[in-house]
Amino acid sequence: MKRDIAKFVARCSNCQQVKAEHQGPGGLTQDIDMLTWKWEDVNMNFVVGLPRTRRQHDSIWVIVDRLTKSAHFLPVKVSYSAEDYAKLYIKEIVNLHGAPLSIISDRGAQFTSYFWRSFQSGLGTQVKLSTAFHPQTDGQAERTIQTLEDMLRACVIDFKGNWDYHLPLIEFSYNNSYHSSIAMAPFEHFMVEGVDLRLGGLKWVNFLFLVPR
Repeated sequence: MKRDIAKFVARCSNCQQVKAEHQGPGGLTQDIDMLTWKWEDVNMNFVVGLPRTRRQHDSIWVIVDRLTKSAHFLPVKVSYSAEDYAKLYIKEIVNLHGAPLSIISDRGAQFTSYFWRSFQSGLGTQVKLSTAFHPQTDGQAERTIQTLEDMLRACVIDFKGNWDYHLPLIEFSYNNSYHSSIAMAPFEHFMVEGVDLRLGGLKWVNFLFLVPR
């Protein structure tokens, strides 16, 4: 049955028109860090330029675990401050997975600000910025963003101004789909060894900014 479904999708004209090319370019192999535990090393990036929803969201913050390939898709606004991102990060990532040891991201203003780097340093997280003009450094998030955009483009007519309302279902679908690189779905990989919330690198963070005013 899986084989028949794969053949059908491969021949689907709509899929061929909507979906981006996901084959990586040829070239020399690159050294990568050895990954040892889930949600210790993550990639993050943004999907921008989306139609504004009724709740005023116009972008998606994509955060991917490099080991299990599991991801979170968080609706955000381009007007968010670094403080807003920090609050959301604590609520949606640290609260569920602990603080990562490292983050790979592009050189967007959200990730290069003094506040963000100091905030992550306080959590014991090392911020690694992708090399300018070499987005392959952040390939994990870039690949996930391509997949997410494929799913959004295919469903945007139905979603209209409520794509943020449906985003949790898109996240579930992504995490419950087979990934050839890990030979299973991210959900399966994530649950293989249970959960270990780590804050081993925690130094000091002033959490006063998290208190509602």
